[in-house]
Amino acid sequence: MILSKVRLKWKLTFKALELVFLILLLKLVAVRFNLEIFSLNSLYGAIVSGNVFLIGFLTTGVLSDYKESEKLPNEIAMCLDAITDELIIAKGRDNSEISKEGLGHISLLSKSIHKWFFREIRTREIFSMISKLNDYFLVLEKSVPPNFIVRLKQEQSNLRRFINRIHTIRETSFNASGYAIAEIITTLMCVALIFTGIDPWFEGLFFLAFVSFMTIYMVIFIKDLDNPFGYYNHDNLSENISLKSIDEVVERIEEKTTVAK
Repeated sequence: MILSKVRLKWKLTFKALELVFLILLLKLVAVRFNLEIFSLNSLYGAIVSGNVFLIGFLTTGVLSDYKESEKLPNEIAMCLDAITDELIIAKGRDNSEISKEGLGHISLLSKSIHKWFFREIRTREIFSMISKLNDYFLVLEKSVPPNFIVRLKQEQSNLRRFINRIHTIRETSFNASGYAIAEIITTLMCVALIFTGIDPWFEGLFFLAFVSFMTIYMVIFIKDLDNPFGYYNHDNLSENISLKSIDEVVERIEEKTTVAK
């Protein structure tokens, strides 16, 4: 468990270091064969500063979505819990077969949502299962107070909204053009530093490693942060939102429905 956490913590670092080592190797080749055709000047500082500013802008943008995303699994779990409790109350009122079927459906829905996070089920199938709740609500209207159905419909609407918001965050990139220009500037900057003469050469090697690692790491980090629901992507596991609340609600609903039956 501890080893797994350490691996996730340093995964982006190792990914960035792979590219940095390649850049340093190219720098050593340039030094060995006298390919340092550029001279160091103040423009390099301006390029680095501009790239850092752009990376800061992208980081600010994706962090707002990330902070919102942290709340969404818990909100979904609370909606599922609330609907389950209301259906259990309805079953206690009339002990009807439709209440039992509704509890079975909400249990299946919670498990399907868990699978949906891993893209094992399509979003439209989840929406279809949420809409299927209407069939149970329609029958329950005959035996429960109107405000009871209003609460169920409200939780159903919230559930749709949270699922749709996660789908939007997962399927859209914050700023694809911004990522492209950050990658281009970072690449050109590293290439320029490879062919720039800095005396003594080992100082040039150090500063190239530092600047390239800092910028490459941040570009990879931002792209990874842009999709906090990338559980299905094995290359995007370091900054995913925890699904502990979804795991727990699936277990709770299973226990509740078993007791209710």
